[in-house]
Amino acid sequence: MRSRQYGPDLTPPWKKTAPAPEVPAEPDLVVEEVTTGFCGAVIRCEAGTVTLEDRFGKHRVFPLTPRGFLLEGRVVTLVRPAAPARTATRTASGSLAVPGARARVARAGRIYVEGRHDAELVERVWGDDLRIEGVVVEYLEGIDDLPAIVTDFAPAADARLGILVDHLVPGSKESRIAAQVTGADVLVVGHPYIDVWEAVKPSSVGIAAWPKVPHGEDWKTGVCRALRWPENTGAAWQRILAGVRSYKDLEPALLGRVEELIDFVTAPGA
Repeated sequence: MRSRQYGPDLTPPWKKTAPAPEVPAEPDLVVEEVTTGFCGAVIRCEAGTVTLEDRFGKHRVFPLTPRGFLLEGRVVTLVRPAAPARTATRTASGSLAVPGARARVARAGRIYVEGRHDAELVERVWGDDLRIEGVVVEYLEGIDDLPAIVTDFAPAADARLGILVDHLVPGSKESRIAAQVTGADVLVVGHPYIDVWEAVKPSSVGIAAWPKVPHGEDWKTGVCRALRWPENTGAAWQRILAGVRSYKDLEPALLGRVEELIDFVTAPGA
């Protein structure tokens, strides 16, 4: 005998093999488990299972099998809800993030660095912090004229000047120039590396160590040759910068100096 109302196929809907829509097992979603008829609201969904609570407060745990539930009479496949997107709580420098914070109007004070690569590295790691504090970073293309540059800037209590110098070690040309800059409202600090490239940890760049370049040879070009990179320092720098995601990719000798400059320029009254 064949039913005219239901047609020739009397297979229960949950036993058919046609794909069923996937529905996230969100809390309070009311469904019925197809094999037991247990009906309840989702109270918990974990890897591979869902827990339902019926109207009497009874809990049952069921596997998240395909076509395993009825939702408003329709066969569905319950799936685990997507994890909520995590909001970054720290900036690249490790500071507490301030979601939605607007950039502060720039202070009169400034931070000067030697070159464009220095400026880009500082922006990569401390950019969020600097915008909130209203600190502008500018690059000098060298520090040979640093005393005159400082004089022209005229540092003051409300316009402090911080300067980051490469290769600031005893006896270096940079140390002799920096020694000529004095004043309560100007601070010159530096790192020991020949170039800011070296302040990036080798492991972050995918190399064992920064190569030793013979004295008298252009350091950046020598690094490219030793690492068998194309002798294009701009492209090499982009490769290095791409390996920097946070302060963890930088050497402590640079981290401390930049933090010191930010604190100096943003001190109360500055």
